[in-house]
Amino acid sequence: MKIIGINGSPRGPESRTRKLVQAVLDGAKSAGADVELVDVSRLQIEYCNGCHICYEQGKCINDDDFTELYESMLDSDGIVLGSPNYVNSVTAQMKTMLDRITDAIHCQMFLGKYGCAVSTAGGSGADEVAAYLNRVLLSLGANTVGSVDVVVGTETDTAAMEAAAKKAYDLGRRLVQAIENRETYPEQEKIHADMIEHMVALVTANKDRWPHQYNHWKEAGRIP
Repeated sequence: MKIIGINGSPRGPESRTRKLVQAVLDGAKSAGADVELVDVSRLQIEYCNGCHICYEQGKCINDDDFTELYESMLDSDGIVLGSPNYVNSVTAQMKTMLDRITDAIHCQMFLGKYGCAVSTAGGSGADEVAAYLNRVLLSLGANTVGSVDVVVGTETDTAAMEAAAKKAYDLGRRLVQAIENRETYPEQEKIHADMIEHMVALVTANKDRWPHQYNHWKEAGRIP
C-alpha cells in the first residue's frame, strides 16, 4: 500500500501544515503503508491555461514536474492533501497543482482511492480549507476518511499543534484501515455515482472535441 502526502505550504521544514501531513504519514507507516511526502513549493508546476489539450490527448502541453507528481498520485492507494489557510483558501502553490488535474476529474481517475486532508491557520478558516481539500478528493472520485484542522495563533502555541499532530497520526492509521477494508460510505457513493453520470454526459456531448476522455469512458464500459 502506498500513501502520498502533498504539502501546499511554502514554508519548508518550518511549516506547521507540513508537520501535520507528516504526522498522517507517520500514522499510516505505523500501520504498514509505504509513504511519500511531497512539498509542492519545491516543484516547478506551471499554471493551467485552459487549453483543454489534456481533454483531447490525455496529457498536458506543459513539460514540468506536475507529470511525475500526478503519476505518483495515480500510483498511490491513499492521498493526503494539506494546506494552510491563505486568505480564506489554499496556498497559490496548492491551487496551481489542483488546477492542473481537471482531466482526472472528468475521467474520475481516483475512483477506488482514499484520502484525507489537514489544514492550519493563524486566525481562522482551517476547517474550511480542510473541507475544501476533501471536496477536491471527492470530485476526483476518492473516498475521504476525515480531516484535521487547527488554529495556532502563535509560533509558541505548541499545545494545540501537539493535539492536532496526535489526531493526524490517528487519521493516518484510519486511512490505512479504510484502504485495507475497502470501506464505503453511502453519502459519498451517491456523490460518486452522480459525478460519473454527469461526467459521462458531459464528455459524450463533447466527444468530437475530447476524444481522449470519450475513449476513457467507452473503455470503462460507461458508454455503449
